Amino acid sequence: MLAALIVWVAFFIFRKLINDIEIFDSFRILVPNYDYFSSLILFPFCCVFVHYLAGFYLNSQHKTRISVILSTISSSAIISVSVFFALKLGDVIVSYEYFYFSLLVLFGLLFCFTFLFRDIIFSQIQKNYKTKKWTINTLIIGTGDNAKKIGDDIEKHAQQNTLKGFVSTSNKAKVANERIVGNLSQVASIIENLDIQETIVALDNDAEEKELFNIINLLYRFNIEIQFTPRLFEILIGSAKINKLEISPLVSITKSSMSDWEASVKRFFDIVISFVSLLVLSPFIFYFSIKIKRDSKGTVFYRQERIGRYGRPFNIIKFRTMYIGSENGTPKLSSANDDRVTPIGKILRKYRIDEIPQFWNILKGDMSLVGPRPERRFYINKITEKAPYYCLLYKIRPGLTSWGPIKIGYSDSVGKMIERLNYDIIYMENMSLATDAKILMYTFEIIFKGKGI
Repeated sequence: MLAALIVWVAFFIFRKLINDIEIFDSFRILVPNYDYFSSLILFPFCCVFVHYLAGFYLNSQHKTRISVILSTISSSAIISVSVFFALKLGDVIVSYEYFYFSLLVLFGLLFCFTFLFRDIIFSQIQKNYKTKKWTINTLIIGTGDNAKKIGDDIEKHAQQNTLKGFVSTSNKAKVANERIVGNLSQVASIIENLDIQETIVALDNDAEEKELFNIINLLYRFNIEIQFTPRLFEILIGSAKINKLEISPLVSITKSSMSDWEASVKRFFDIVISFVSLLVLSPFIFYFSIKIKRDSKGTVFYRQERIGRYGRPFNIIKFRTMYIGSENGTPKLSSANDDRVTPIGKILRKYRIDEIPQFWNILKGDMSLVGPRPERRFYINKITEKAPYYCLLYKIRPGLTSWGPIKIGYSDSVGKMIERLNYDIIYMENMSLATDAKILMYTFEIIFKGKGI
């Protein structure tokens, strides 16, 4: 904000000086006819908005100086071009030489002042990590050769991390006993007492690796970064990432495969589309609320606990499509010809109208427009018995629609839910704005053709 204010004042002074001097032989550039003070207020907010869409404010403490420079260049270019072409300052263009020179000056001012402040903050962050004023307390799950190697790498090369110890997963330990801080059954108290921000699951043999997803499920309820040492499969599909050249590659369970700028744009569109949808569809919401109330006894909206991002529960909101007391405390999946569904409920389900209230969940941040459908804990437990990798979905927000529901539709069995899960895993590993756009188009096709059931 401060950088943007300085830039706008400096740019105004530059334009005032140029406008008041006859720089071309027989022309005089007029003073711009826009409100200086309103633009002085608006410009900083526009800059911050562009920086947000560029993804700069996501994971900012983990960025490198190169990424800071590149992000500042791209944001400054977008802002500069927007000012000249979208906002239309209103100058009389007497020469394209002046036009391009002014554009270059604005870009230069934006880049220099924005990067100056960012570099000061970046240098202070690096200093804080180097002096250990700041640190990322790290816990390694495992005590074998693999865990020992990762631990040695962290202590030698990871400036930002402080290794707090190892958690035992078997009787065989290759690390010193005094470095072992407990076992898996004590992991909750260990994470709390040692203020852990990052865990690395480093197992050795196949017998231990069978516990990998159980361990990940155990860790997900804590607000911490989770990584594990990759096997051949993760290396071949490109999931293993090299964050630091001196440290072995790791697979992050909690970081999305989307780039920061795409994640920011995705969330921005989630907010805008859900807000506009609730506004535009409010007459339909009112109409169907009356229809549901007249159709059967009970509330209009149905709230149900689902498991969302990071394995945290939230209440999903839908139009009620079943008679009150349809489950009687025992979860039961719905089917195409389910006699628990009310007459109006069949119509709502066929055209996916019952999902409209979930735009409120999207607006709140519980969900996204596109993402794996959230499940109840009861069914997640059943799914993980056969597909323990379900926990991988916890890294992203659940969605209103995704590839899995499009391909499978309503899941009336655990087998179908696992099949849908496999599609969602593939989507998660190939997340992009283009993929989301395609999924939304397929969803509209399903809605208009009434293929909701």
